[in-house]
Amino acid sequence: MIAFVRGNVAAVTLSSAIVEVGGIGLELMCTPGTIAQLRTGRQATLPTSMVVREDSLTLYGFADEEEKAIFELVQTASGVGPKVAQSIIAVLSPDGVRTAIATEDVKTLTKVPGIGQKGAQRIILELKDRIGAPTGATAGGAPVAAAAWRDQVHQGLVGLGYNAKDAEKAVDAVADQADAGSPDVGALLRAALRSLSKA
Repeated sequence: MIAFVRGNVAAVTLSSAIVEVGGIGLELMCTPGTIAQLRTGRQATLPTSMVVREDSLTLYGFADEEEKAIFELVQTASGVGPKVAQSIIAVLSPDGVRTAIATEDVKTLTKVPGIGQKGAQRIILELKDRIGAPTGATAGGAPVAAAAWRDQVHQGLVGLGYNAKDAEKAVDAVADQADAGSPDVGALLRAALRSLSKA
């Protein structure tokens, strides 16, 4: 399997990045937080996980090895496929996932699109003994120009299935949390998702 991809970023879309490797453009499905760290024309190294289905081969790209490990682990729980696994790491940091499972925090897990109460309970039951303790590390997002974060968070929310109007309200709700110098898009996206789940 393909463990990682290194090459120039040829293009970035709402849900994926195309990385050129040896003259071939590989499309990697990524979370909005990971996409926010990539720049077209710049070199990037992304850990990857390949999901093989009868009718498709899909390559998922991650900000770091920890995200990849959580993505692969949560799929071992019944009813969790790659799309839900990707939503989990888009909404929660790796440590956030570990904490939610270790403390049996159903409410936090149900903030993820595609996970209901029963699904969250099943994930906790099946992964509690295997997830490991929180490491205390925070997911590092690359600094992003102050004006750009709004657009990236908005696009990320729309990419996760929210309508544009709700996404706009959520962006406004977290605007006061944006650090003027170097806003962390990943953290702002998670905060916006939390505000949507309360609404």
